[in-house]
Amino acid sequence: MSYNEKIDATLADTLTTQDGETLAYYHLLGSKPGIMFCGGFMSDMTGTRSMALENFARKRGQAFTRFDYRGHGQSSSSFREGTISKWKMDAITVFDSLTSGPMVLVGSSMGGWIALLLALARPERVVGIVGISAAPDFTEDLMWAKFDENVRHTLITERVYLKNSDSFDQPYIITMDLIEDGRNHLIMREPIPIKAPVRLLHGMRDTSVPYQLSIILADRLKSEDVQLHLVKDGGHRLSTNRDLSLLMRATSDLLEI
Repeated sequence: MSYNEKIDATLADTLTTQDGETLAYYHLLGSKPGIMFCGGFMSDMTGTRSMALENFARKRGQAFTRFDYRGHGQSSSSFREGTISKWKMDAITVFDSLTSGPMVLVGSSMGGWIALLLALARPERVVGIVGISAAPDFTEDLMWAKFDENVRHTLITERVYLKNSDSFDQPYIITMDLIEDGRNHLIMREPIPIKAPVRLLHGMRDTSVPYQLSIILADRLKSEDVQLHLVKDGGHRLSTNRDLSLLMRATSDLLEI
């Protein structure tokens, strides 16, 4: 089954945050539980996984929401000014303003971290989480801990570092504000008090986020209903038709619990 039917991804509405930023979003009315997609670092809401999920939700008659964090896609602000705190609050703003009732969160890469933070903030409404190459604590464990002394010196003195990316044509913009703020949201150091069912999907050839992180995450979560699916030849994006079918099965599983 194909989930790549064409949808006009340019159609977006906007809402305004408490601090005056404009967030672009698309919201599809439908049955509950609804689905909300949280994108990755430097990604936007028109990517393969989010649009495939919208097709999936539309065919099921399911409520669905996708959005751009500030500094991403069609939303306001610059990417360089973004932090985990700001992107978390953007997700909460969209969640509170546009959705109602039980929700399944789907988070890709950084969006997996954001989805976990959102579930911790709104545990009464989040009934399931799907993580795609989830990257909780990536600012500390996949950035700062991996940087050599020269990169750390650049960040400390210049407050910004441009890092070549395997996933994007342009370099990652990494700021010291992002690193420092990320330390306020680390969740992998102790058990994570999320009890909702969780499905984790990760490619074993992911060169951006090691699949071992999902194994550790599965252990940290307090939920007893956690399933991890490793794709041996899968990369970071997990966006082939086979990967998308896996994503839809995981999402459908949580919608029907």
